[in-house]
Amino acid sequence: MATKTTALTTTINPAAKPEAESGSSELRAETSIDYGKQEYKWAAYLPHYTPGLHPPLEEFEHSDPGLRADPKKAALIKAPGAQFREITPAIGTEVTGIQLSALTSQQKDELALLAAERGIVIFRDQDFAEIGPERQLEFGRHFGKLHVHQMGGHIKGYPELLPVYRDFVAGAVDNEIKNNVSSIKWHTDMSYELNGMGITIFLPLEVPESGGDTLYLSTTAAYNHLSPAFQEFVKGKYATHSGFSQAAVHDHRDRYIREPIETLHPVVRTHPVTKTNSLYVNRLYTRRIPELKEEESTTILNFLYNHIEHGQDFHIRVHWTPGTVGVYDNRVTQHSALRDFAVQEGLTRRHMLRITPQAERPYFDPDPLGGTKAKETSEQGKPKGELDGQAVTTA
Repeated sequence: MATKTTALTTTINPAAKPEAESGSSELRAETSIDYGKQEYKWAAYLPHYTPGLHPPLEEFEHSDPGLRADPKKAALIKAPGAQFREITPAIGTEVTGIQLSALTSQQKDELALLAAERGIVIFRDQDFAEIGPERQLEFGRHFGKLHVHQMGGHIKGYPELLPVYRDFVAGAVDNEIKNNVSSIKWHTDMSYELNGMGITIFLPLEVPESGGDTLYLSTTAAYNHLSPAFQEFVKGKYATHSGFSQAAVHDHRDRYIREPIETLHPVVRTHPVTKTNSLYVNRLYTRRIPELKEEESTTILNFLYNHIEHGQDFHIRVHWTPGTVGVYDNRVTQHSALRDFAVQEGLTRRHMLRITPQAERPYFDPDPLGGTKAKETSEQGKPKGELDGQAVTTA
């Protein structure tokens, strides 16, 4: 396996590190509001971190719940009181009249299939935020092994539950986009990991009345909009996905629990349940196509980024309100949060919760309906003597 040593500059917040809460090695992250003095309904979901370096994640076999689902999804769609509304032809379904917290195992399997088909399913009027971390974890684990982010952020006692929190201090500046003309940051969650992210649950705890929406798009529709000739060109090619740039600009690089990695993934990936192809490159984490020369790789990737990001035929915008829960399939979508709201000291916060099950390692199957995935054939475009499809770790 190839390895690479890369020096990263650690950027440390000049403020003093928070102290551990009594009897715990977990530290609460900095916030504008002193929650030791102010009551907050969602205090148990505030961001924490636990110092210490963990070993790298290892590849594992994923069993997709969508493969167990009834193709007609009758248990879910015909549930008493449930109503399903298509948001756009290419992506998105909105659901009312059924509680995620009450779904049976069969209905969860069918939800996995629906999310794979529609990209994202938006549930309204949910009690999911109120059911507590244990039940939230149990729900997420139905869809796969839960991911723990390399940056180490989590809620106290639950490393698999990721708070996405912004106030006047916390997350006030996003270093990845601070010099951009907008807050758009299209990506698939942690696409640099060996096993990609799968069915993902995202919900608001407290949000501004206006702003802080999330944009979603369908990478399956983006692939289908390409000409057959261009589809053939990108099939079988691989691109590097890197976690180094995210780590390099993080305000608290010292809090990372794993060393960043680079991984080789197919440019076009096949979904194991729907057998459809989608584009698996994103501007935030994808770096280059090693098979091509530098200028060729840059040209192809920039074309794909622009095509994916500007294709309004397959985009939607989700406005978060209390009781909303989004269930999206990271394998067939990209998303971008919007930092379009003014933050007032002590008053404004955008506090979200994400549960992120991992799925299979991305693969391309040239004959997806012909039976088992053709791994050897799908690797025909893999560059030799480079990453060889393995993670690149720091030494």
